[in-house]
Amino acid sequence: MTPTGRSTDASTTAKRTVLISGASISGPALAYWLHRSGCAVTVVEKAGALRDGGYPIDIRGSATEVVRRMGILPRLRDAHIGSRRCTFLDADGSEVASVNPRAVAGGVEGRDLEVRRGDLAAALHAIVSDGVEFLFGDSIDTLDTLDQSGQGVDVTFHSGRQRTFDLVVGADGMHSHTRELLFGPEEQFHRYLGYAFAIFTMPNTVGLSRELVLWNTPGKAAALYAVGDGELHAFLTFHRPEPPFEALRNPDAQRDLVAAVFAGAGWEVPGMVDAMHGADDLFFDTAGQIRMPRWSSGRVALVGDAAYAPSFLTGQGSSLALAGAYMLANALAANRDHTAAFAAYERDLRGFVAMNQALVDTGAATLFPTTARALERRNTMLRGLVTMPSAPAQPAHSALALPEFAPMP
Repeated sequence: MTPTGRSTDASTTAKRTVLISGASISGPALAYWLHRSGCAVTVVEKAGALRDGGYPIDIRGSATEVVRRMGILPRLRDAHIGSRRCTFLDADGSEVASVNPRAVAGGVEGRDLEVRRGDLAAALHAIVSDGVEFLFGDSIDTLDTLDQSGQGVDVTFHSGRQRTFDLVVGADGMHSHTRELLFGPEEQFHRYLGYAFAIFTMPNTVGLSRELVLWNTPGKAAALYAVGDGELHAFLTFHRPEPPFEALRNPDAQRDLVAAVFAGAGWEVPGMVDAMHGADDLFFDTAGQIRMPRWSSGRVALVGDAAYAPSFLTGQGSSLALAGAYMLANALAANRDHTAAFAAYERDLRGFVAMNQALVDTGAATLFPTTARALERRNTMLRGLVTMPSAPAQPAHSALALPEFAPMP
């Protein structure tokens, strides 16, 4: 099968052919394990090239074991950020408490990792680029799912090329186009969590290094996260009872909304807002989850945020994506029948997903209280963490029991 050709009958090919939409985290991770099991894998990515940089993400629990089995754990340990402290400030910028990041976010020192998103994406791409076909600068336009039972899935790409695959997997994020084509509008699966946020980079003029500083007033938060001595990520988060739909697809409206919300705020917030106006990497979205009754239909399945986004409030998105990719690939390796494989994938992973998504019910209250009373309770808890003797850090969640990877049947 050539990059521009169209196979006439995917079911007659020697290898199972799989198209994955999305080359961020879950997509390349899935590609690795599917290629290892003998599949012919193609990854299509809307961006013109692999995205580098990016905000810090966590790799925890079972995901750490997944990357170890992939052979990239040493590389990720070298990229580990290792934040030294997390400092909380009140409205006038005075310090409330300065604590070890693990005291707030959970995790185990020496086991869990914190890396730039781009570093993880690059590590994943490096181990699959030789054996997996990548189509950058393209995307799925349509899926012909009317005849999934016999001839595979007919795919028309945005570029106009047409191909047929045995299976298609959407790994294209929370706002998945694959999911919309298959299951309908996002609104029916989206659980809004009451917050909107803006993320961007800015010059490190405040002298921070490997640390997070978080400023709060009720319903608003501003954070500066220094990944190294020079790289500074800015976060502006605010409570909003209803999603700001008017701003989601309009960058100018996003900047205007954030500036209006944080007008008159103290600390470094005015400088952050000024930097946001000139940022070329602004990312604006709402905090939310994807909750679906099923993650597949016919020959098409979803993985990672496209199927079960937990939201950034849990700190588990990347870990869940890695674990989910492993479990889906293992199920497909163990079952030639894709229907049985998709059923096993959901059966074995759904409880783990539910547990991770439930973490949001405490995460939001801890980091972004919406009332003065809740904020004071949070601050009292933080002061207690400073004065109490240090206790061994606990994992952020229970581990998923990862099976040994199945050989191809």
